[in-house]
Amino acid sequence: MGAPPRGKKPITRSLAEYVQRQIDPLAARQGFGEASLLIRWREIVGARVANLCSPERLQWPARGRKAAPGRPQEPATLVLRVEPGFGLEIQHMAPAILDRVNAHLGWRCVDRVALRQQALDIRASAPPARPAPPDPARRAAAEAATEGVTEPALRAALVKLGERALAGKRKDDRP
Repeated sequence: MGAPPRGKKPITRSLAEYVQRQIDPLAARQGFGEASLLIRWREIVGARVANLCSPERLQWPARGRKAAPGRPQEPATLVLRVEPGFGLEIQHMAPAILDRVNAHLGWRCVDRVALRQQALDIRASAPPARPAPPDPARRAAAEAATEGVTEPALRAALVKLGERALAGKRKDDRP
């Protein structure tokens, strides 16, 4: 890619801009005018609500039903996928969710919430946290501390516990 022409600075864009440009057409198929509602769901409704539900689609009224002159377009219904067992809680939070969604979108385009109880995919897609690789010095210290233990299974468990306990200890801590 060469250097930019003299006097012009290169245009830098964030990765989010590229991703949003690719997601917008996919989001439009689900009734969302833009992908920001999907991408920023956690910021819009808060972490607690986002852990319990996610937006699935916006259902707009049929196009054949035109609004009367001087009346605004009929609002949409927000379909939420809700973790099983939390439907009642989300139903009680619906007015606050609607207010936040409409504030984010900039106009009162959603006036109803429909709930669909189904497990969220968010937890399944998150990779499990990997433990840090074992430190040979910590392992040696833990094995030295468990020398007197004769039962192999108990000793292995104590060594593992000792490694983890020593991992939390800082160098400047006193013994």
